This record gives sequence, structure tokens and C-alpha cells, in this order.
Amino acid sequence: MEDTRDLAERTPRSERKRRDSFGMFDGYDSCSEESTSSSSSEDSEDEVVPSIPASLPIIKNNGQVYTYPDGKAGMATCEMCGMVGVRDAFYSKTKRFCSVSCSRSYSSNSKKASILARLQGKPPTKKAKVLQKQPLIAKLAAYAQYQASQQNQAKSKAVVPAESFDWGRYICSNNTTGAPVSCFKHAPMGTCWGDIEVGVRIEVVNSDTSLSTKVYWIAEIIKLAGFKALLRYEGFDSDSSKDFWCNLCIPEVHPVGWCASSGKPLVPPKSIQNKYSNWKAFLVKRLTGAKTLPPDFNAKVHENVQFPFKKLMRVEVVDKNYLCRTRVALVEQVIGGRLRLVYEESQDRSDDFWCHMFSPLIHSIGWSRSIGHRFKRSDISKKIEGQVDAPPQLFQKVKDVDQSGDWFKDGMKLEAIDPLNLSAICVATVRKVLADGYLMIGIDGSEAVDGSDWFCYHSTSPSIFPVGFCEINNIELTPPRGYTKLPFKWFDYLRETGSIAAPVKLFNKEVPNHGFRQGMKLEAVDLMEPRLVCVATVTRIVHRLLRIHFDGWEDEYDQWVDCESPDLYPVGWCQLTGYQLQPPASQSNREMPPSVPKQKKKAQQYKGQKKKSLLRMKEESADVDEFTFSQGTSDQESNGSGSYYIKQEP
Repeated sequence: MEDTRDLAERTPRSERKRRDSFGMFDGYDSCSEESTSSSSSEDSEDEVVPSIPASLPIIKNNGQVYTYPDGKAGMATCEMCGMVGVRDAFYSKTKRFCSVSCSRSYSSNSKKASILARLQGKPPTKKAKVLQKQPLIAKLAAYAQYQASQQNQAKSKAVVPAESFDWGRYICSNNTTGAPVSCFKHAPMGTCWGDIEVGVRIEVVNSDTSLSTKVYWIAEIIKLAGFKALLRYEGFDSDSSKDFWCNLCIPEVHPVGWCASSGKPLVPPKSIQNKYSNWKAFLVKRLTGAKTLPPDFNAKVHENVQFPFKKLMRVEVVDKNYLCRTRVALVEQVIGGRLRLVYEESQDRSDDFWCHMFSPLIHSIGWSRSIGHRFKRSDISKKIEGQVDAPPQLFQKVKDVDQSGDWFKDGMKLEAIDPLNLSAICVATVRKVLADGYLMIGIDGSEAVDGSDWFCYHSTSPSIFPVGFCEINNIELTPPRGYTKLPFKWFDYLRETGSIAAPVKLFNKEVPNHGFRQGMKLEAVDLMEPRLVCVATVTRIVHRLLRIHFDGWEDEYDQWVDCESPDLYPVGWCQLTGYQLQPPASQSNREMPPSVPKQKKKAQQYKGQKKKSLLRMKEESADVDEFTFSQGTSDQESNGSGSYYIKQEP
């Protein structure tokens, strides 16, 4: 109480009167810009102002006086995090750092990485966390003006923005929806998105103003698409002329009440400033009973964009040239949980592979030996200084299975998504049973002689299915290459090859309530070019299996992906993490003559036999013979776990 009383005594009287519980200026009830200038002049008379050049406007905050930077005087740049702000507000006598935290962190090795990350729009590091905690309007306003003054210079630089694609315009023009953030448990905020929905109010920067300082106003969420929201300022009612899209996870989005607690100005938009004579009463009426963001929303966002994998950690990852084996790779880069891995033997660091940290394709060092998987040893004599094996607890755990009794056996038949052609589900065979529930699978009719294109799936993988899965769910099954007895019938094929089908009970039949719906937009990795994250659409849902279409590309590039795949992200994920989003292919690209190679050619990344074009099957009802089917539905959207597998009669 004494501290509060002392603060009140030190705060100028007029400054205390001008703020109310909403953070609004009393003088803004009429919303005239003239009253703003007069208020500023009155405030300046309440205390002794240091000698300041008349050409520089004055910023007042908590009884202190600062000046806007003019490009020369009064401006400083933090040598730790690179933030530009008012020199007088910086820490220490030398004014080299914006905060105590940056001053103490300066001697660490992360200085260069922190500055580069912030310049490239990547998530702040822990040592830069203090930037989001700074409540000084002086710094923020100065930084905003500095950015504006540098805008023309920035345009001339050859810098590719993290996201140049306009998701908002794309969604509105196509009248589509984005998949909710809660559908992506692996994405930032995926498990704590909560009750963020249409109608929630937030405090955001007011862009409809001619004031030189950064001011805020309350907006309502009109539409949600992943991390992005269509917002409308309070007071516009049904007028959508000033609606705008905003990523809710950026630092300048706050819960209602933040301005009042942080001393920020809450100012109505200029377009409607004369609409109400008493804006305070208007806000009280509109906000009573309204929902807003949790108080710790920004802190949770910051926490969710921290990732445990670090540069130079060693992992085992699938060999992109020989899918049947793994190699050691080093983490070279981490963006939004996606890892750029460089194979350990790569001399120029260009032989790389992209995947998510929860991908089933990466494992801890020693995994291959423990389960009997093929492994290529690295031929390197000298290790890079600082490299360390990634801790086993960082990797995604698989479900424990009991391999005793009735289990998978070599030669058993099944259906599997072809990892070299993800648009196809193919006739496949169990080639080798490994430990801990892992299986080596081969695609019938197109296997390399040396087995270099066998691939490893866990027995609980959602990418393998029992015999008959495609038929009962009306999915085209790709028969073995060269098989001429069409339409393909499993009963005939099993009899001809002398094989047996893997028991249905051994497959994963769990269907989570994933929340995806047909037509939803999202950002998806092109798994044939895993460095690319593209604008995509869910075009079909079969229980937990999603058909992902890359907007602007032919259907032959579609990919079957599990609903819990770590390679799917909400709309706005690229903007949040600083990853480059690939926009839909232009019409000109789609109409290229056959002689012109496409920019996004699906190149096969192995040295076995090359696959030819898919064989198209005629759509007709196949004879059931000795098989009976349990009833199921195709494109099931209820996310139920109904029976949808073929059953073999005893």
C-alpha cells in the first residue's frame, strides 16, 4: 500500500486523471485529436522538462520524459537483442542495452543468433524474452516510428518475407474455413487453445488513427482460421469496411484490460470517433459478460515456441537415398519444431533432410541396433566440436506391443501408404519383423532387388492397413506393378501367391476425435519435398486418414496423411514461426507445356527401381467370395471408431 501511495504521489495529478479503468484517456470521450495535443501540453507543465530540441516530440511515461528518435539524436540500439528504442530509456550509463537481462546476457555465445533470429522474424530466444515484458510506451512508440522511417530502405533490400501469402484474402475470396488450432496437438498452443472462438474480445493496435504514438482499441473476433482471426473494431457494429486479419499469437494481441494495467492508451478508431459521446459507457455496456483471452496468453505462446532440440545434436534418421537404413545426422537448424538435419558425412553441409521433431523418421542414437534395423556407419575421423547425442526423452514414444503369440510374420500381406508415392495405398508385404513392434514393409511389384526401398513402419502406424481396407472404404488400391488380372481381388491374389493376410486385430483401429472436416484449409508439408510447407486443403476424410490436396496442383500430387501427423499445421503457423510458406501454384505453372519441368517436381529419393504411373482400376463391385465385410462409411466425419476392416471367415 505504501508503494502504491508513493507512486501516486510521484505521478502528476493530470496524468492520474486522464486514465480510467479501461486505459482510456478521459479527454478522448470526444475523440478529437486536438484534445490530444492540448493534453500533452498540459502534462508538460506539471513537471520540469529537461532541455529537448523543439523539433522532437515528447513522450511521457510514468513521470519520465523521453524523446522520439530523429535518426541521429536520442536513439539507441541494444547490442544484445538488436531492439531500437529511446536512448534515455535504455539501461546503464553507456545505454548499450535495453534491459538488465540483455546486459547480463551479452557475454553469452547466443548474441549473434539472437540478433539474427529477431531480424529474420523467428521466435525470440529465452534471453530475448524481456523484450515482450517491457511496458514502456516510449520504447514501443519509438520503435514503431523507426520502422516507419526505414520502410523505404527495407523495400529495396532483397529479403524474402516469412509469409508473403495473404491467408485472409484467400479464405474470404474462396469462402472457406481453416482447421482449428486444437486439431494440431503438436503445434504451438495446440493443447491450450482453450475457448478462443468467434465473439471473443481482444486489445490490438489501432491502425485507424493519425496519431504519432502507438495506440490500442478493442476488437471482436468475427471469424477464425487457425492462428488467424478476422477482427472488427468495437463500434463498427455491422460495418465491415475496416475489418482486418491478424495472427492472434503475435506479441501485440492482448486480453481486454491489458491497456489499463500496462498504462497504454486505448483510443477509438478515427473513422468512428464521433459516433458516441461517451466511449467509456459504450465499452462498459459492450464488454460486460464478454469473453477475452486468458491473462497468461502471451506467456503461453512464448513458452510454446521453445523447442528442446538444439544445433549439433546427433540423431539417427532415415537415409533419404536408401529407405531401408538409417544414418547419423546433426541438427543444423530448428524452426517451429521442424529440424533441418545434415547427414554426418556431408562435407559441405548440403546433404540434408527436413522433418518435425516428432516425426517417426528420427530416433535416438543406438535405436537401429536395439531393434535390428539396418544402419550405415559414418566414415568420419573428426567430430565437430560441441556435438552431443540428443537425449532419448526428446523423441516421440511408440506404443508398447506384445509380439508373442499371434503376431506379424514375414510374407504376410497388407495394404500400406507408399512412402515414395504418398497419393497411393498399395498392396504390400511384411518383409522382416524387427524388435519393439517395428516392421520392414515392401510394396509388391516394385521392390528393388537389394531391398533398398523397404521402409520401416511401427505395427501401430496409421499408415498400414489390413487387407480389404481400401475396398470397404471406397479408396483406389494400387495393385502390384505388372499385375494384369484386373480388377484386383485380394482373394485371388492371396491364392495365387500362396500368402496369408495379416490378422485384422494386429492393426491400429483407434480413431481420435480429430476435428478435421472436408474443405478445411491448413499448412501442410509436401512429404516428397519435406523442406516445403504449402497451402493445402483437406479433401477427404476416412476415419483418421486425411487426403491432403496442395492448392493449385493436380490431384496426382495429393497425399494421404494421418490426422495426428506432425507435418500438418494450422493457418498462420509459418508466420508465427518464421518458416517460408509456399503459396498455391499459379495458373501459368499449372498450364505449362509438358516439356517444361514443374518447379515442384516429385522426385523419388532412392536408388532402386523407379515407379511408373499408377494403374487405374475400374470402379465396380468386386465379388466377396469367402470374405464378409462389416458395415462402414467412406469419408466418415463423425470421427467414430466404427468397424471398417475386412473380416475373413474362419
